[in-house]
Amino acid sequence: MPDTVLKDKGMISRKKDLLIVDKVTKQFGSVVANKEIFFAVKEGELHCLLGENGAGKSTITQCIYGHYKPDAGTIYYADRRLESQSTSERIKLGIAMVHQHFSLANNMTALENIIVGSPKTRALLNLVEATSHIRKLSQEYGIEIDLSSRVSDLSVGEQQWVEILKALFQDAKLLILDEPTAVLTPDESEKLFKILRNMISNGMTVLIISHKFTEVMQSDAVTVLRKGKSVATIRTSETTREALTELMVGRDLKTKTKLAPHSGKEPILSVEALCYEPDGKGIRLNNINFTLNKHEIVGIAGVSGNGQTELFETLVGMRAPSRGSIKLKNESIAGLPPAEIIDKGIGHIPADRYREGLVGELSVADNLLLGRQFSPQFSRFGFILKDRVKQFALKSISEFDIRTPSYKTPAKYLSGGNAQKIIIARELFQSSKVLLANQPTRGLDVGVIEYVYEKLLEKRKEGYGILLASEELEDLFAFTDRILVIHNGEIQGEFVTGETTIEEIGRLMAGDKQPKGEVGEAA
Repeated sequence: MPDTVLKDKGMISRKKDLLIVDKVTKQFGSVVANKEIFFAVKEGELHCLLGENGAGKSTITQCIYGHYKPDAGTIYYADRRLESQSTSERIKLGIAMVHQHFSLANNMTALENIIVGSPKTRALLNLVEATSHIRKLSQEYGIEIDLSSRVSDLSVGEQQWVEILKALFQDAKLLILDEPTAVLTPDESEKLFKILRNMISNGMTVLIISHKFTEVMQSDAVTVLRKGKSVATIRTSETTREALTELMVGRDLKTKTKLAPHSGKEPILSVEALCYEPDGKGIRLNNINFTLNKHEIVGIAGVSGNGQTELFETLVGMRAPSRGSIKLKNESIAGLPPAEIIDKGIGHIPADRYREGLVGELSVADNLLLGRQFSPQFSRFGFILKDRVKQFALKSISEFDIRTPSYKTPAKYLSGGNAQKIIIARELFQSSKVLLANQPTRGLDVGVIEYVYEKLLEKRKEGYGILLASEELEDLFAFTDRILVIHNGEIQGEFVTGETTIEEIGRLMAGDKQPKGEVGEAA
């Protein structure tokens, strides 16, 4: 079988193809997830799949891994045609995959998760030798993990390393990673790419799905998918972020501009000396103070797991504060049930859209209605007014461009971006004063991210106060009026957005104490 030839500005790459996806089509009912997708991954290459949510990235990797059987087309790996639909066969051939949502057994140790299911364990396993080999792999690649710890006791980042070690233990030749840095801190992400390059230097090939351009641009080649089709494969060194973005979404995206200042200050949410002390494990909040004004977006900058979720859930009533005050205008809402706080005009976009924001088995319409199903607008005498619900759902689907086969479709079948749009549509409908947006663009592609911020800016203009937590510092600098930095449950500093730098914010995110005189204007 001849190698494919990849042309870039007159340059020709003749490395041997390890993987060829040849006109693969995969359909689920009436939904075409992949349509005649073609691309090739060369040996010893870090190859990136880039595309909007719903573009078909995860589906095509699941076809490669054997979880799905293509309806048409062919996949070649190491000069052989892959025909059987079997992940175990793929593992035997040297293909490993780390899914975005890990497939680890929480009640088993890290060591047990690594060795279970490996072809090496099918024969009589020498546990001492296996443990020694895994420890050597850990040392070689700089992965620090307690192999005796149960997975449930490991951080999300450590669980990622367990998945990586499992692939190494299986002697994988092709490693597929689906959004591998979605759960990692910036330092862990940097470490991951160093490990991947080390793997490649030792003979591995890596295929990665990512929407973060800082990571995409570290690859050797990029295949761009759009609406289930492959539109281009390009050598990364011969393209730009802007060119890839246009290929991905099929249009130019709006340039981020500095926010127009709002006139005057009208406090709408005031938090004073707020503390939260969990009974068991978890981050405690210590002496949180800030004011949110109408027509204002205040950003919360911090590495994931430093108290953002605890803060937002305390503000919306999901956690009871230990002490301190929360006032909506001049009314105390601290400790009220979430339903009462929502009724007073506060919306909440949670960090985890699937665990906290949606009920996957319920329809798009039902998820749009959550929390309002018994309001007079949608029910009478305890019975849901189905026609009104349908009209509301169809209007929301149209207004928020929720791409779904039907308003009756279960939410679990939608892409991440469209699932997030359901939550945003619901919370903007329910709220009237304040929107608490915790990581609203996490895991989304640039097209959906642009859409989310358009909606937030519309609400800012209408007079909403918006509290926005994000790990993307560039977005906080583009879309906020002020920035609060949180570390280990404490506010480290407050800044007017245009009067600070990413370096200064980053230093406080890492826990460095702020010298006196650097605090920006407080509200």
